[in-house]
Amino acid sequence: MSEAYVQTAAASAPLLRDSFIELSARERARALLDAGSFRELLGPFDRIESPWLPLQGIVCQADDGVVIARGTIDGEPAVVAAIESAFQGGSIGEVSGSKIAAALELALADCERGRIVRPVVLFETGGVRLQEANLGLAVISEIQSAIVALRRHVPVVGVIAGMVGCFGGMSLAAALCSSLVITKQGRLGMNGPEVIEQEAGIEELDSSDRRHVWQLIGGAQRAATGLADALVDDDAHAMRDAVRAAFARGLEDTPRSAQVEAYLARLAQIDPATVTPESMRAVFHGGAPAHAGNAPTQASEADRTTRSIEDDTRGARWFRALAGESAMSAPVWSADAPLGDERARFIAVVPDADNRFPRARTNVVGLDQGWRLAQAVREAMAEDAARNVRRPIVAVVDVKSQAYGYREEMLGIHLACAAAVDAYASARQAGHPVIALIVGPAMSGAFLAHGYQGNRIVALDAPGTMVHAMGKEAAARVTRRTVEALDALGETIVPMSYSMASFAKLGLLDRLIDGVDADAPNDAQIERVRGVLVEMVREARAGSRDLSHRLQSETAKKTRAASIEVRRRLAEQWNEA
Repeated sequence: MSEAYVQTAAASAPLLRDSFIELSARERARALLDAGSFRELLGPFDRIESPWLPLQGIVCQADDGVVIARGTIDGEPAVVAAIESAFQGGSIGEVSGSKIAAALELALADCERGRIVRPVVLFETGGVRLQEANLGLAVISEIQSAIVALRRHVPVVGVIAGMVGCFGGMSLAAALCSSLVITKQGRLGMNGPEVIEQEAGIEELDSSDRRHVWQLIGGAQRAATGLADALVDDDAHAMRDAVRAAFARGLEDTPRSAQVEAYLARLAQIDPATVTPESMRAVFHGGAPAHAGNAPTQASEADRTTRSIEDDTRGARWFRALAGESAMSAPVWSADAPLGDERARFIAVVPDADNRFPRARTNVVGLDQGWRLAQAVREAMAEDAARNVRRPIVAVVDVKSQAYGYREEMLGIHLACAAAVDAYASARQAGHPVIALIVGPAMSGAFLAHGYQGNRIVALDAPGTMVHAMGKEAAARVTRRTVEALDALGETIVPMSYSMASFAKLGLLDRLIDGVDADAPNDAQIERVRGVLVEMVREARAGSRDLSHRLQSETAKKTRAASIEVRRRLAEQWNEA
């Protein structure tokens, strides 16, 4: 009996139980497709495995923990990407993430040719796989880009069943979906409870208090506050019906991650000192919110800006160097200024000593920051909508993390950050050259929100600039290593390194700018950086509006060979009978 026959026979076998949560990723994918239509792509027998795990003594799984299945839903062509939580906690590495991104990109290509493919993503993940840190983060940004592009043609449906839930950068991908289906056992948040306790202390959140955790981020709460669209019982048949209903609704609604003004208004009604899951339901449920006349008193805009300048950061310094001293309001500075022979929009996240969310007062991306980033980008898009040539958008990146706090999770920091991702990706796809200029740390979900959707990414080669999925001390704790051991490992496992030179080896950095004082640049150095930005804008306008150039350099062909191979072989199998 051939391996192919065994695989096909297993795919067509009937479900042995009704619980959706108890099914494997392969069984879940099959349960959502029409009976007998399941066909797996890049399955275990193709043996495309992580090239990075064996180097760390970790046993690979032949499908790297992600199942890609073609078939039909209600007779229409469909693709399902299902994450298997049983392997590495559903974490996303180069191969697993590339499988999802490539499947969505192929569905997009079909949709653009008028052949609609219904995409479903089954999220069961803790986010980035730290053993492949920077490549995991990169492929998540590519998944996000594909979702935003696909939504113009067909609903993208996400499913969160449980028990792992959906966290990290993949929570942003879930928030970008046109429709999100969740069970009461499912959880959805950017930072897992254990991570919040680790980073902010048990006083902030006791991760062992399961009742409280589910009150904050559980499926029932997410559905009741509009952060998920359908709450479904743990039943395979009910889940299948919910997914079909999501496609039946079509493209009627504006994705929640694009509803910037509505969510800013809702957030303004919240008093962080007194907000509870119940009071959040009252504000976030249903239609447009009332005028936020009773929002907590804040410092004047002038005071807020002055205090932020006193808390000087690289992001603030470089923003002023490139965009000038125009009127700005913390925590997100945005201004238009000359760049070459045109004007560009410069955007930076800066400290905000008076931010009403205490965990978001430094250069981190929190609730206000995410929504304000989206607002600044979408304002430029709206102003340029009727123009043939659209202004460049420069993200000045100095963000040390996302905000870690129970208020942030309760109020949907994952959606706030997804709104920024959505705005940057939409601007790039609409023809705005989006350039990320890394002048400080560019960490984890904060970088996904602010910079990673750029057509081009450039960085200063200076102490303190870095890209990574997690800070060193936290990553050492999670991987059970010392910081010294982590640094040593980064010398051989390139995606785990914290150095910008190593990041450049991944094919993700378009220019590493040396010889610049990152903290106190002189006029000549500022003009040199400005010249690089002009060059990147020119390249972006001449290139594609997607992120495919990241795989085209000679560097990428070596270090991201697995990403390229996944796309090649998946494309070969895509339309096979």
